[in-house]
Amino acid sequence: MISRPFWSRVLICSLLLSATESGILSNVEAAQAVASDLSLASAPSKVTPNLNSERKELFEKTSIISGIPWSYLAAVDQYERTMNIAKKRPAHRGLTSIYFPESDWAGILNPDQQDTNPKSISIFHGYGRDGSGDGVAERDNDLDRLASMAFLMSKNGIKEDNLQINLWNYYQNSRSVERIKQFATIYETLGTLDVGEHAFPLPVTADYSYRSTWGDSRGWGGHRSHEGTDLFAGYGVPVRSTCYGIVEVKGWNPYGGWRIGIRDVNNIYHYYAHLSGFQKGIKENDVVKPGQTIGWVGSSGYGKPGTSGKFPPHLHFGLYRDNGLTEWSFDPYPSLRKWEKEDRSRRRK
Repeated sequence: MISRPFWSRVLICSLLLSATESGILSNVEAAQAVASDLSLASAPSKVTPNLNSERKELFEKTSIISGIPWSYLAAVDQYERTMNIAKKRPAHRGLTSIYFPESDWAGILNPDQQDTNPKSISIFHGYGRDGSGDGVAERDNDLDRLASMAFLMSKNGIKEDNLQINLWNYYQNSRSVERIKQFATIYETLGTLDVGEHAFPLPVTADYSYRSTWGDSRGWGGHRSHEGTDLFAGYGVPVRSTCYGIVEVKGWNPYGGWRIGIRDVNNIYHYYAHLSGFQKGIKENDVVKPGQTIGWVGSSGYGKPGTSGKFPPHLHFGLYRDNGLTEWSFDPYPSLRKWEKEDRSRRRK
């Protein structure tokens, strides 16, 4: 068990050492600074335009204490955020979204399911930990939740393989571990939590047309519904990433032809199909940015690899949400209209 006092000493000692050796602070001043910083971090946070910076600061502080990369802590928190949305779980107050049911927090056999005493919670094998140093473990406290998750993630070591094993032991779901790994890669590569920008999948200067076709009937390969929006354009028009994300799939699909799939940190899968080819060098697990060229419009698909020309050239674009167990499509048309408008607005500036 890693108690909060131990974590506090680790952080204070490391900061004292660096500060006093450099001659910036005396021992007393350094200790006061650390105590003040921890107190501010555990206090209720105000919503500010720089919310992601505050969140990143929390992850970095917990990373210093636990040794777990901040990107992995951010990834777990973001995965929990997407599950809160997909499963309609009650949202916590504060900057973080890590969710623990009462029984998991206090311990399933704990007679007091609202227990906030870290010692008794530990006796009943609950997950709750005191991360803020106030002697209580509260489910609505950002630092307490982060300390609890960090404790779970570091049970068998903090190397990446160990982290993934620990996460699997907690979630019992390889899909969850894969998503967290993808999110961590995105955050680590970009070095920021500010990854909410989007772009239209085609240059707004190109000649294209589209309308809402989600749910329309499709016949090739058996009766099925259309799980996307078709954007008609000429061969070779650049197809661009609509988000910050990671390339999850690239290659041939009998229905979609040459296609590519990109996962964003909102656990949304962006699907691009019927391409005439891919941007040179792009591969699975690459991190991409909004507006980055990933391929070109074509008419591939409806057959064996290389089949093309069975329909007019167009981009099939789909969006899918993950609930931790499965994925389902939703209408991308409203998002496309929004991103198109934003791209046109950026061009006018």
